[in-house]
Amino acid sequence: MHSTYGRNMQTSPECVVSSRAGRVLAGRSFGPATGDPVLFIAGAATGKSMHFGDDLLESAHVRLITMDRPGMGASNPHPHRTLASTVDDYHDFFEGVTGESTIPVVANSQGSVFGLGAAVAGWASRLVLVSPADQVAHPTVRSMLPTESAELAMLAEEKPDKAAQIFRSFTPESMEQMVLAGSGREDRACYSGHVFLSLYRKALAEGFANAGAGYVCDSLIAMRPWELSLERIRIPVTVLFGDEDQTHSPDQGRTLTHRIPGAYRRAIPGIGGALLWKHPQTVLDLCRTLE
Repeated sequence: MHSTYGRNMQTSPECVVSSRAGRVLAGRSFGPATGDPVLFIAGAATGKSMHFGDDLLESAHVRLITMDRPGMGASNPHPHRTLASTVDDYHDFFEGVTGESTIPVVANSQGSVFGLGAAVAGWASRLVLVSPADQVAHPTVRSMLPTESAELAMLAEEKPDKAAQIFRSFTPESMEQMVLAGSGREDRACYSGHVFLSLYRKALAEGFANAGAGYVCDSLIAMRPWELSLERIRIPVTVLFGDEDQTHSPDQGRTLTHRIPGAYRRAIPGIGGALLWKHPQTVLDLCRTLE
């Protein structure tokens, strides 16, 4: 287990790609330039600076690729962004950066809906969902949600403009405070570390660019019906949860796992939502071989 976040890799260049529609998509590359490419899809309101496994990428021979979703950071907004268009943009981006047509994908928290979209679209070669935010519009999941969460999910589905007003009230500072306040002791210790907190704040600044429009769009996409045919997924999928995670899914991904053919769920003891940063070696290993 690696409980410290590590130091910044020397190789973290900016990557800029033009989408097929001509919009600018911006991202970063971490780890050795000749490493095996892995696409990392970060969670809520975090841009291209968010990554993991700093001190492991060299030895793992992994080149971790990140992207500002449209409307975040330095990526141009999409005038009518959807789940499908965002998945297409991720494909255009990694293909432009690597020249590859398929790629292993690690998706975290609210970013997991885009990882699942990549799996359905067929260009993810394998998928590791780390502390994935569940589909709150799914009837089984919604029935297990606390009242306040269920009401917000219903609002996002039935009155998206009103839900968007709520999401627009968030700032980088309030998001940070909400995450820390809702975390257990182990998670909070991880999130409060100087190196991680500095990285998180930088990624939040990217995520809330353009008055938070990208974050609002992400949240509506994640909370409304996904319209993804998960039964079509034919690649290896692992769903990782910390056994103390009380925020990302009411049943820690059990329902989600059962909806994906052949998916494997694994619970890691003694950690909650900070799983990705406490156990990065586990995640990187799963990019190659699933149990």
